[in-house]
Amino acid sequence: MTWMLLLALPVFAGSLAGVTLPDSALVGGQPVVLNGLGLREKYFFDIYVGGLYLPAKTSDSTKAINEDVPKRIVMAFVYESIPKDKMTETFEESFAKQGAAGAAQAGNKAILQGWMEDVVRGDQVVLDYVPGKGTTISLKGRVKGTIAGTDFMKVLWAVYVGPNPPTAALKTGMMSGN
Repeated sequence: MTWMLLLALPVFAGSLAGVTLPDSALVGGQPVVLNGLGLREKYFFDIYVGGLYLPAKTSDSTKAINEDVPKRIVMAFVYESIPKDKMTETFEESFAKQGAAGAAQAGNKAILQGWMEDVVRGDQVVLDYVPGKGTTISLKGRVKGTIAGTDFMKVLWAVYVGPNPPTAALKTGMMSGN
């Protein structure tokens, strides 16, 4: 009987800065695996652990961004408290770093920013992309909405693992492919 209970427990693959994320998940009913975990720091403070889930592990960020497959990004907050205005400001800066592609998503960025709330340690923002449906944003376990289109997804994924991520350590960890 005990062995059956053990089989029912989730298996955890990644742990960083006190955050442990499962080694796999379902996005749009399709399995994805934890590609890697990275730590977002600002001014020497740990802000969140970013987890990237893909159908198969890779260290190729271009592939992670551009493939039209189910995928997930998790931001698990470790900092004590971050107000909504700091969250929206960060998305503003991050989309600006994406150049013309980021500018083209100004309307969708505004929708995303409108869904943000104050977050505290332990809260998560989950970004799930499903081909043909779009990117669903969940905050604190509640679905906020879905933004259609692959162009938005590509810009949003580039924010984390593209050429201009918030920090090199965040991107390197998320793209570790371990």
